[in-house]
Amino acid sequence: MKRAITLSIFAIAIAALISCTGNKSNKAGETSTPPTMQPVVKGTEITYYDGSTPLKGYIAYDESLTGKRPGILVVHEWWGNNDYSRMRANMLAELGYVAMAVDMYGNGLILDNPKDAQNTANQFYTNPALMKERMLVAYNTLIADSLVNAERIAAIGYCFGGAVVLNSASMGVPLDAVVSIHGGLTGFKATPEMKNVNVLICHGGADPFVPQADIDNFKSEMQNMGVNYEFKVYEGATHAFSNKASTEAGKKFNMPISYNAAADSASWSDMVTFFNKYFPAK
Repeated sequence: MKRAITLSIFAIAIAALISCTGNKSNKAGETSTPPTMQPVVKGTEITYYDGSTPLKGYIAYDESLTGKRPGILVVHEWWGNNDYSRMRANMLAELGYVAMAVDMYGNGLILDNPKDAQNTANQFYTNPALMKERMLVAYNTLIADSLVNAERIAAIGYCFGGAVVLNSASMGVPLDAVVSIHGGLTGFKATPEMKNVNVLICHGGADPFVPQADIDNFKSEMQNMGVNYEFKVYEGATHAFSNKASTEAGKKFNMPISYNAAADSASWSDMVTFFNKYFPAK
């Protein structure tokens, strides 16, 4: 009985000793690793202006970070600045950027059918000056944000937005990096203004809206002008492969578009790798 009581007292003493020492490692000088801070993304709806035209944008950033950080403009598909582009802005904020979902159309216009979407998008394809103007207004709005390092601005775009960011760079909008995801390449012209711009193209290998002739022209233009670019192809992926809503839209409007989870994941991963190389968040 006395032996049992003695062992019990000894066990309690050992437990108390461990508790007091905080379970520290026996290795000299070794300390515990502090937990990694998780992103705390905050999104804010904003109204900015192109002359008298109100533009409805969205800015996202990580509240857990301090100091200025690079900014990224996110340009929507031809449907308008909807929840999809805002979602992508949030994802970029999680990576440590300040991201702004741009309203190219004005008044927060969102289209619900391809005819109206095409007609609205064509106003910018046929009027490059308007395209540049709207991008510059968005650019100036983003760099005015107190959290943004105005010397480091990039842009990404989807479908219509991919063509917008690529052509904006060629027209001299001061961007450090550009990513076009299932964007159009029709009639693209590289310019000397792009010499310091790094470009990533994420292309669906089964995209009927981007013919091989456009791809060949793009590569030729970039090579002749000496612009640094990467061109990724995702086999079997159609137009709009990154948007989960594209499958339903394709069926509803009889369009050759659909979501491709593998291409979506790969393109985002390729973009993150590209940014880490040419446009890091820190």
